[in-house]
Amino acid sequence: MKPSSNKLGSAALKAAFVLSCASPGLAPALAQSIAGPVTYQLDPDHTFVTFEVLHFGTSTLRGRIGPVTGEVTVDRGAKTGDLRLRIPVATLDTGMRVLDARLREPDLLAAAEYPEAYFVATRFQFDAAGGVKEVRGEFTLRGVGQPLSLYAKSFGCRRDERLKREVCGGDFTGDLKRHDFGATFGEPFVSDDVHLVVQVEAIAPEAAGAR
Repeated sequence: MKPSSNKLGSAALKAAFVLSCASPGLAPALAQSIAGPVTYQLDPDHTFVTFEVLHFGTSTLRGRIGPVTGEVTVDRGAKTGDLRLRIPVATLDTGMRVLDARLREPDLLAAAEYPEAYFVATRFQFDAAGGVKEVRGEFTLRGVGQPLSLYAKSFGCRRDERLKREVCGGDFTGDLKRHDFGATFGEPFVSDDVHLVVQVEAIAPEAAGAR
């Protein structure tokens, strides 16, 4: 599969699709070459959720959850998509074991009762080059579902010579209020606002990725 023009480099720098490390410059040509809907399996080695929350008005507390599993179906011609993520909240890692254990408690993530969070999205927006730039759906945490939008910071697709398939990925960001999910412990000393960064790579099926 050959990239079609110099537009590819600039398009890959500004477009979008969940979730890190895609090769810039190849996204539109590869993406638009596959007609009809294509279902990509998320690569758990490269798909994680990072959260950020302000701690006592000073530093930002960060943690990572994953690997995240799921799949995404994209039809670039019809400009439609369907994304389903399964997020194992018990894998939370802030780098501090004591804090990790506290965050898993019932008044915060409630990881024992609700070991997974979910994001299901069926509303996709695409840019002119065919890249995904926004994904809107429902995020479920602690058994509570709320609307969530993820916006692409970066997006790209590439031909993976080892897998002989197309791989697409990027970084997406979103924001939520933890009180919306019943996780209010520590407020107002620990902020109610949570910033999410979702890094993702997804692998096309063999037939779609074959060149």
